[in-house]
Amino acid sequence: MSQAQNDPTASAHDTAQFRIRRAFLLPLGLLLALSVALLILTLLQGQSTGKIIVLSALIIPVAGIFLESATRSAEIGPEAITIHKFLRNRSLRYDEVTEVEAVVVKKRAFLSISSETHFLIISNAYADFPTLVRSLLSHVPDETVTEQAQKMAANPPVKSSDIISCWIAAALMALILAVQLFGRF
Repeated sequence: MSQAQNDPTASAHDTAQFRIRRAFLLPLGLLLALSVALLILTLLQGQSTGKIIVLSALIIPVAGIFLESATRSAEIGPEAITIHKFLRNRSLRYDEVTEVEAVVVKKRAFLSISSETHFLIISNAYADFPTLVRSLLSHVPDETVTEQAQKMAANPPVKSSDIISCWIAAALMALILAVQLFGRF
């Protein structure tokens, strides 16, 4: 992604693409890979059915979150914002926007973009979230932006607890895999 793509002052014909932070995707992908490796090892070792079921039940949501996060992006185009998700897209034209609101809970921020018939929600899980917010607000009508959204745009919060949690989960899964491989800790 070029710097011009993320520049909210770029010309009206440019499109800026924002993806979920790699700092989150990397440990989540590692957690998924380690979980699958542990499942394969458990199957090869002929472990109990209960272990296999529990591990499979763990892998399904982790795989779903990883797939959804890896494919999600927000595109700030010259006429509309488009959210790309796994197997679906939603767009909202700027001239249809009736309100842009912000909600901040601890360090988790959400931007809600509404029209009369649709709405989109963007969280600060996106890379370069401050630029995304400023770019979006430069396109929507000023009268639709609430005071809370203006305040958040001035100082968007950065959240890292989800990244830390993923790294801890990946480390624990690596430990479990090592114990399963070598039989002791």
